[in-house]
Parts: sequence; C-alpha cells; structure tokens
Amino acid sequence: MINMKTMTLKDLLHSASTQLKDLSTLDDPDFRLEQAVYKEDEKIWELIVSYLVRNNPAPTSLFADITLKHIRLYKKVNLDENGELAGFYLYDMAG
Repeated sequence: MINMKTMTLKDLLHSASTQLKDLSTLDDPDFRLEQAVYKEDEKIWELIVSYLVRNNPAPTSLFADITLKHIRLYKKVNLDENGELAGFYLYDMAG
C-alpha cells in the first residue's frame, strides 16, 4: 500500500495526471500541480491541478489566435489512500 502522507509532489502530479489525461483535447497536456494539501482526518490528498484545452470557439483575430488558442482549466482532485481518484470537482479560481 502507498504511504499517502509521504508521497512527493512529483508522485501526486503523476497520479493526478494519469487520472485526468483523457480530459484534455491535446496529445500531451501541460498538467501542473497548483496546490496540494493532505487531509489527515479524511486520509486524502486534495489537489488543484491545471491543464490546457483548446479554446472553442476558435479566436477570430490574429492576436487572439496567438494568445488564446488554448486556455488553462483548473480542477480540484481528491486522491484516496491508494492514490486513486476519490473526487473530481469544478474549481473556480475566483472563489
């Protein structure tokens, strides 16, 4: 069994990326671990992970095409004591 309390940030990112890889429309999504908190009472890691997706509808100006071709989404992910997905949530950076 994995010792969830001692997982490294790299391990956490790898576990979350494995669970989330099919959500992105890109072949090699740019997953980033933005936040990691171990919840002792629940025995889970609460992670905020960001990744790129294609911006649809397509931008209408040249400048927008260069800067807004992809957008970064943020998701809250909970990993259980086995490193498996225990929760997946919408995440609003504003609140």
